[in-house]
Amino acid sequence: MSEVSNLSPARVGAIIAAAGSSQRMGGRDKIFAPLCGRPLLSWTVDAFQGCPHIGKIVLVVNEESLELARQLVEQQGWSKVKAICPGGHRRRDSVAQGLSRLDNCWWVVIHDGARPCVNSDLIQRGLEEAGKCGSAVAAVPVTDTIKIVGQDGLVETTPQRHSLWSVQTPQVFRFDIIHKAHQRVEGDATDDASLVEQLGYQVKIYMGSYENIKVTTPQDLALAEVCLARNLGERRG
Repeated sequence: MSEVSNLSPARVGAIIAAAGSSQRMGGRDKIFAPLCGRPLLSWTVDAFQGCPHIGKIVLVVNEESLELARQLVEQQGWSKVKAICPGGHRRRDSVAQGLSRLDNCWWVVIHDGARPCVNSDLIQRGLEEAGKCGSAVAAVPVTDTIKIVGQDGLVETTPQRHSLWSVQTPQVFRFDIIHKAHQRVEGDATDDASLVEQLGYQVKIYMGSYENIKVTTPQDLALAEVCLARNLGERRG
């Protein structure tokens, strides 16, 4: 596995960012929404708990959900969860909280708690690719035509679709790189890779999954249930 092939799992940490506002989920915290009979978050954490290359996990949740998260960790017996902490105002603030609770790590995998269809293979391939240049993010090629539109609603240009990718998580970084990015880059960011890019580091794209959706609406929740049910059926078959 390139640079991480012989690395002890104890040196690989994961941050599961699950402190979003859930504004489009009718006011309920989406990470505890029922999904195939279990809280959504449990599917996400299970994937990291079961990945042999992950040694420790930090859960970042809304302050109001801390006790629920603690109860879930205890019920599920997730031995790799070493810390549960409240998130910040912005996503990058929440990730920074998670970074501050990872010690003695050489690599860190950052994942959206609201992407429950992640699996061990997706995590491991991210580590493999990050081992080549220090940073790697899961993504899928864009299938729709994209338009750049001005404030007046008029199309300005149509970029070539073959060079456009829709970025997901996991996003994997050498710990010193992502720590430096969070310390030195100001302003907001929709993902951690953009912070790393602003410092001039290379970021490798690797193939994610179209099923690796982020749940933001009730419709997304229904789609995630279909994907998980199908995958569970394939494993049993």
